[in-house]
Amino acid sequence: MAKIDLSKFEHDEDLDREVYEKQLRELEHKLELIQAAYINQGRKAIVAIEGWDAAGKGGLITRMTAPLDPRYTRVWSIGAPTKIEVEHHYLWRFWERLPAKREIVVFDRTWYGRVLVERVDKLTPEADWRRAYDEINAFEALHIADGARIVKLFLHITQKEQDKRLKERIETPWKRWKTGVEDYHNRSMREAYLDAYKEMFEQTSTELAPWTAIAANDKKFARIKGLEAVVAALGEGVDLNYPEASVEVRAMAEEALGVKLDL
Repeated sequence: MAKIDLSKFEHDEDLDREVYEKQLRELEHKLELIQAAYINQGRKAIVAIEGWDAAGKGGLITRMTAPLDPRYTRVWSIGAPTKIEVEHHYLWRFWERLPAKREIVVFDRTWYGRVLVERVDKLTPEADWRRAYDEINAFEALHIADGARIVKLFLHITQKEQDKRLKERIETPWKRWKTGVEDYHNRSMREAYLDAYKEMFEQTSTELAPWTAIAANDKKFARIKGLEAVVAALGEGVDLNYPEASVEVRAMAEEALGVKLDL
């Protein structure tokens, strides 16, 4: 796999609003078609999103899920494990959140917490989090073998851009819920996180489940790149043609509506 160097994802973009809106509409429509195919064909997918605090994960997820049918879409925001979850293997709490057939599940932070926050804050012995790389690769390979598509996105922003967004959050009353002391603790550990991210990419960006890093200093650019990656991964090799209408349903519709359907 190609090596991921986050320093190459620190460029500023300024995507034109009109261009952004046009590309967003096109990508959202493609996601609608992909989800329809997944529902009709019994497929399933996992979208795993990691990145810095205030990198725009929530905004990307909002645009990604907006065109999707909520009956077949799940979003899980992952925080610290509960007391019960901590008593189990760290992957245990993710199993019941994985998609069934016909579903697309989005994770806002993931099982990679084992090799990120647990590593950086020394919540887990080094031997345990180092073992987790192989465990995670096996976990993802297992679900891919079971028919799931997995997309892994990492949103990268510079320290300057993160500081700008943290300042905006605390200064904007209705955005204050988005920030807390953990943001500033994590900010103080940036170098340690950079080391953790580097090794995470090296160890877990596999041929089956590669990481896609996205320059996220410009939110519009990041959303488009994120949606493009999801569309490409979920749509690859999937028949997006519309299924034929059932003969029975067509006959009932024509009788009920009193028209001859042009199908």
